[in-house]
Amino acid sequence: MAKKPRKPAVDYAVFLAVRMFVCVVQAMPVAMAFALADAVAWLAHRVDKRHRNVAADNIRSAFPELEHEPAKLDRLVRGTFRHFTRVLVEIILLPRKLRVGNWRRLGTSNSARPVVAALLRERPLLIVSGHFGNWEIAGYMLGVIGFKTYAIARVLDNPYLERFFLRFRQGTGQTVIAKKDDFDRLQVVLRNGGKVATLADQDAGPRGLFVPFFGRPASTHKAVALMAIEFDAQLVVIGVPRLAEPMYYAVVCEDVIDPRDYATRSDAVRAITERYTAAIERLIRRHPEQYFWMHRRWKSQPAVRKGSLPKASAAA
Repeated sequence: MAKKPRKPAVDYAVFLAVRMFVCVVQAMPVAMAFALADAVAWLAHRVDKRHRNVAADNIRSAFPELEHEPAKLDRLVRGTFRHFTRVLVEIILLPRKLRVGNWRRLGTSNSARPVVAALLRERPLLIVSGHFGNWEIAGYMLGVIGFKTYAIARVLDNPYLERFFLRFRQGTGQTVIAKKDDFDRLQVVLRNGGKVATLADQDAGPRGLFVPFFGRPASTHKAVALMAIEFDAQLVVIGVPRLAEPMYYAVVCEDVIDPRDYATRSDAVRAITERYTAAIERLIRRHPEQYFWMHRRWKSQPAVRKGSLPKASAAA
C-alpha cells in the first residue's frame, strides 16, 4: 500500500513545535523541567485512553498477580507514563548536562565491565537492549568517553525532525544506521569489527521468530542472532535503569552471549534469540515501571494449526 504524500508545511510546523519545546526545556532549571514532565505525564495518562489501556493489558498479562490488585496496577501504569515523560526531558537535557568530566555524577557503570572489555576488543560487537530505562543515555555516554559506536534506528517520516534528531543523536560521535535502507553499510561496519547497538524488543510481525517473553510468545526479529553468527559478533545485553531521581542511572550488563558457543547447534538462531529476550525480561522485572508497556509487543501471535486448540497463554 502506497504511503500518503507528505505535506511539507505540516511537517515543518511539527518540527517548529518540537524545536520550541526543546528550547524551552533546555532553558528551564532542571527541577522545573522535571515538574513539567510530571505534569505532561499526568495529562497524558488522563486523556490518552488507548495507550493507558494497552499498558494496563500488557502489565496485567505480564504480571497476572496484579489482576486482582487494581490499585497496584494503576500505580504501575501511572509510573510508566511518568518515567517516559522524564526520559524525554532527560534526553533533551543530555547535551547540556553530560560531559566527559561529570558523567559519574549521572550514572554508574560498575556492573558494565564486560561491556567495556568487549568494546576494547577488535571483534565485532552487538549491544542489545530494549525500550527500557533510558536506552539513549548509554550510547550518548559511550560517545562522551571516546568509544566509537553505531546505532540502528528507524528513519522518521518527517524529514525536518529526522535531520534534527540525527544531529542530536550523533552529537558525541555515535553514528546512526538506517534500520531498513542501510544494510550494506551495517555489514561493512560489522565486518570491520564495529560496535553496533540495537533495540531488540519490537514486534516482528507474523513472520518473526516466536520466543517466550513474560510467558507469552512474542514475535522477535531474527536479524540480531543471524548477524551475530554471520559476523562472529559477541552480544552484550544491557539495560540502563534509573536508580535515583532526578537523573541517576546504571549501565547494567545482564548477559554476554558468544555465538561460538552455539556453532554446532541447528537451533542456534532460536537459542540466541530466546537467551537475549530472557535477559531483557529479567531487567524489566526488576524495574517494571521503566518499560514501555504502551507498545503492542505481543501484537502478532503464532498461527493456530487447523484441528488444534490455542494455548491459554497465546489467547490473551
